[in-house]
Formats: sequence, C-alpha cells, structure tokens
Amino acid sequence: MKGPRETDFAYQAVYRYLTNLINEAGTDIQVRLPSLRQLADRLSVSISTIQYAYSLLEKEGRVYSVAKSGYYALPVSSIGMPGSGNDLLETVYVNARRPGMLVLSGDEPALLQSLDSPLLLLERELLRQYPRQPQPSSQPCGELELRTALAARYTTSPTRCWHADDVYIGADLRGVLEILIAVLGLKDTTVVVESPCDWVILRLLQDADVQVIELPLNPDGGLDLEQLEKVLETEPVRLVMLSSGLNMPRGSVAPDSNKQSTAQLLERHGSWVLENDCYGELEFEPSGLRFRDLLDPDRLIVFSTFEKIIGPEAPYGYLLSRPLRAELQRYFLLRSFRLSLIRQKAIARLYSNGRIDQHLLVLRRLLRERMGQMTQLFQERLPDALHFIEPRGGATIWIRSLRQVDVHRVFQRLLKQHVVVAPGELFSLRGLHAQHLRLSHTFGGHHDLAAALGLLGDALRLESID
Repeated sequence: MKGPRETDFAYQAVYRYLTNLINEAGTDIQVRLPSLRQLADRLSVSISTIQYAYSLLEKEGRVYSVAKSGYYALPVSSIGMPGSGNDLLETVYVNARRPGMLVLSGDEPALLQSLDSPLLLLERELLRQYPRQPQPSSQPCGELELRTALAARYTTSPTRCWHADDVYIGADLRGVLEILIAVLGLKDTTVVVESPCDWVILRLLQDADVQVIELPLNPDGGLDLEQLEKVLETEPVRLVMLSSGLNMPRGSVAPDSNKQSTAQLLERHGSWVLENDCYGELEFEPSGLRFRDLLDPDRLIVFSTFEKIIGPEAPYGYLLSRPLRAELQRYFLLRSFRLSLIRQKAIARLYSNGRIDQHLLVLRRLLRERMGQMTQLFQERLPDALHFIEPRGGATIWIRSLRQVDVHRVFQRLLKQHVVVAPGELFSLRGLHAQHLRLSHTFGGHHDLAAALGLLGDALRLESID
C-alpha cells in the first residue's frame, strides 16, 4: 500500500483493493469481507479510511452490511439477470452496476474531469484547522460558508439577489426535492414540465401523486407558447418546472426570445416556477438568459446539485428560495440531514478561490471533444440508422431511430452484448419519445466505442418493425 498512498488518497487505494478482492471471489457466492480492523491492520491505514471505502462500495451496490456481522460482497447473480423484472428503470440501474458492462445510459459529466482529489485535499487541510469541531445544531439548512458562497454566485443585481438564509443544502438532490414537494403541497396537484424530463424528477412527482403535464420541446429547444397558455388557462397548475438554460437529456437551449415570451406569460398568470439548474454550468459556450433573470424572485425556486460538476464526493443537492423561508427551515430541521461541515466548507473554498471556474473551463472543453468524437462516429457508421440533436452541453446525446423499431427489444439485445443504453420512454410518463435513446459519451473503463455503436446499429436494423 505504500506506493499508491504516495500519489493517491489512501481510501482510493483501499477501494481498488476491495474491488479486486470482490472480483476474485467469483460471481455466484456470498462472500464475507474482512472486518474494518482486519483491513486497517493489513493495509496500514486508519479504520475510518476503511469505513469510507466500504461506504462507497455500498452506495454502488457492490457490498452490503449486516449488523454485528460485517460486510458482504453482493454476488453478481443476485443483482439480477439482464431483462429481469418489469420495471425498465430498475433494469437499467441493475445492469449498469454489473461488472464488464459498457454503460452508455449514465449522465456523469464529472467522470471526465472531477474535482474529487482537490476537494479531499482541501478537506484534509481544513480538518487540521478545525480539529474535532462539534457539529452545531444551528445549521440544519447547510454550512453557512457554503450557503453564503452559493448566494453570492446566484446574485446578479440588487433586485435579483440572494442571501445565505435563502439557500438550503441537503444530502442529495432527491432529498431536497422531496422536501420541496412537501413544502409546496404538490400532492394531488398539477405540475407542468418540459419533455423530455429527467427520470428522477418524474418518478418523484409520480410517487407523490402529482398530476404531471408534459410539454414537448420545439425543434429549436423552446416551448410552444400557445400550448403553454392553453394549459395555464384550462388546468389548475400549481407549478411550472423549466430548465435554467440547458435542457437535459435533449442537450438543447431555448432561444432568448422564447424564454422572454415564456416568462411574460408565466408572470401574467402568476405562476410559481421551479428552475432546474443542475446543468446550468455545463453549456459548452455559456451565454444567454436564465429564467431567474426574467422572473419575479418571489415566485421562483431554483434547485441544483454539486455532483454534476465536482463529482461523486459532492453529492449534495441544494435549492434557493426567498418566499418560503419559514416552511423550508422547519422541514430541513425536521429532516435533520447529517452532512459533513468540513466537506461543505471545502466546497465553499473551491468556489471562493476560483477553482470551480477554472475546472469548468477544462470540463466543458473535454465534454465538447468527447461529444464531437461520438457524433463523428454516428455520421460515419450510422448515417441511415439514427438522427441526433447536436448537444450544446452536458455528457449525453439524444438520438432517434430513423426506422420504426421496438426499443425494448433493442435495449434487451444490447444488454446481452454487455451494452446498457437509456430508452427514451424513461424520460416521459405519457409514453413519449418511444423511438429515442439517450447515450452518454462519458463512461468508465476501456471499451471500444466504435464496436459498441456497430452493435447499436445492428440492433436498430434487426428490431425494425416497418
């Protein structure tokens, strides 16, 4: 362990050691893994380092813990066979965690260039400055330094300004959105969303018994204003959710003129607006208006996450809201997220010292290069099989089959060849986008992308229903 520890963080070396240990154990047997103390002695690292590595593997579904017994490797066969189960989303998630799969279904921009290492290095320095600092009970909405940094980043004028008390940080995006659904009382109400829409958000709304009205985006990335006005006039719309700039998974950006007209229409109807800013920093060439530049801040809520730009070491979700301060503070207090104050301080320092902005310049360039490589392969190898919208940011490409195909059979055929894609129907509750797929151009491991796209082309041809 001495070699890797000189150039890498100890937990990462432990993580790799455990991954190899799990892979060596075979695929069909349940294996008890070494205890925390055994591994700490064997690898000459602290117990907390071992614990952290195990927690990462547990999040990935590679291990599970049993009280008073220890950690066990999860046999691959128990995770589920390709195509098992009736839930398409569950099948995608399960197979994306299987060893040896080429996962083209993901959406992990920071996989190309994360800030995990600088973040953890900064966290170590802060731990020396704040040794054994007790967790204060007075910060249920997140660490003050990070909330202040976010408020400053979103402030653009004296009237469109935010303060630390308007910022709320939770353990992850799902937890933050669950609180927001409760605070706004969205159960049994009507919410309008752009379509396609992120499947996590759609499932959360569905589970909360929210009636979702999906408005398909125009070819230019904007909304159909006549359709939106008709919905606002005929339906009891409680909330409208819009992308701040970049719509994902489509990768498009609405024209400024369409955003201005949309904002005016929403203002006339007094609509509450929820702005999805998860991808706002990932446009290849950031420009243009954001809805928060156009709307009344007192009827606006913004949400986002650090994970898309920093990496998996910063999974926290956050939201900004001026008018719901009392209700949000109460719900965050009751939820009692247990977040590392030092980790939050480290993220705040990445913002204040300019490291985030430097990182984004590099990340956008890398994402654009990867996107260009993948779209070039599409044009060379699959010109008669699919159509794609050239994305203006992010880590995915939205494609449509030029033939009528059974996308479920395409999905299953690719699974058997160890390729995971995301069928377009996942991004709708109404069965829209049945001829679409979302593909990622960032993925882990060493895979032959050209060969995988050849398999995709074969599947599209073989499963044609013309």
